[in-house]
Amino acid sequence: MMECFLPDEAATIALAEKLAPLLKAGDCLALSGDLGMGKSTFARALIRVRLQDPALEVPSPTFTLVQIYDGSPPLYHFDLYRLSDPDELIELGFDEALDDGISLVEWPERGELPAETLTLAFEEQGNGRRVVLTGPASRLAALEAAFH
Repeated sequence: MMECFLPDEAATIALAEKLAPLLKAGDCLALSGDLGMGKSTFARALIRVRLQDPALEVPSPTFTLVQIYDGSPPLYHFDLYRLSDPDELIELGFDEALDDGISLVEWPERGELPAETLTLAFEEQGNGRRVVLTGPASRLAALEAAFH
């Protein structure tokens, strides 16, 4: 487990920028936390860094449930808020995303994610956010640099 404090939106973006290059094909990063905690801000920043396009329009997948970005590896941004049944993940191509891409998953508690999922939990703390990264020890060690 690793944790840090993000005092503002700029710090959230900076964390995404540090974490983005450390993710690899097959990684599933669950972004959990209440509305307004910075999950979408984090996801947008991470996608822009991975695709090397700081001006990229990154729409929320709230209504489409998934946005796919061509990259190496491909990037899948899932928003499970409107998912009515965890089995719908299969229809969205979730298995394929896990096989060949990097998956960012907002509202992960509404689906069934693999045991090796990395989870970045956002929680309000004072005027900022406390974030905690949990997941398999083998992956946490490689990601620790982003939290320093």
